[in-house]
Amino acid sequence: MQDGQALSRALPTGTGPMQAASSADGVAPARRTPRIIGAALLAIALALGLAAPVAAQRSSASRGAPAGQFDYYLLALSWSPGFCAAGGAEKGRSQCDLGRQLGFVVHGLWPQYAGNGYPSECAPAARFPSRLALEGADGVFPDRGLARHEWRIHGTCSGKSPTDFFADVRRARDAVTIPAAFKTSPDTQRWTVLDLKRAFVAANPGLRTDMMDVSCRRGALQEVLICFSKDLRAFTPCGERGPPRCRAAFRVDPMR
Repeated sequence: MQDGQALSRALPTGTGPMQAASSADGVAPARRTPRIIGAALLAIALALGLAAPVAAQRSSASRGAPAGQFDYYLLALSWSPGFCAAGGAEKGRSQCDLGRQLGFVVHGLWPQYAGNGYPSECAPAARFPSRLALEGADGVFPDRGLARHEWRIHGTCSGKSPTDFFADVRRARDAVTIPAAFKTSPDTQRWTVLDLKRAFVAANPGLRTDMMDVSCRRGALQEVLICFSKDLRAFTPCGERGPPRCRAAFRVDPMR
């Protein structure tokens, strides 16, 4: 509505045929013209999508959506040093314990929609995976607390059981080769988005730069995001990801 009102105020109020004519009901047409024009312009603005910012339409969660109805998967690989430096250590995550020397770890495997957004918390009745199912997440997620969280938010939307979902997470992670520069990283590095993508492309046949994304926080690498087909048989182009999430160049914090 604000767009339509702003456009209405910007229009000149010169005399025209409607303003010169008299009104049968005693209300001067000149007083009604801005309302008519404002309403018309508002309708145009809505049709053009001006009333809703594009950024607000992206990456929105469809909570309680039907399970299994999505287009592709997004594998999120968290760079542990960046995550821990940005507040992960304060959350008490064992991922940040000194001496673990963790680099990339699985953050999650997320069902996604092709246009924008993603389903979340699709099956409340299956929110808590069994201990046996969680054993299948060991060695994939840095801890079981994260595995439980990821199942509740994203795994319930896969349309699979917890056991099968965690098996799919492992399958997706095993399909990605981490470039050598990130397997041991004792010193701070500087990278560009394009160079990092090229490093992953070189290490993973079939992967292209449009099939992945990079996320940063406070100028430091946080995550690498890789898109898979729904059956996890191949990498696939990512859908709408919104504005860039990293500067042209960023810092890669060292393992610790």
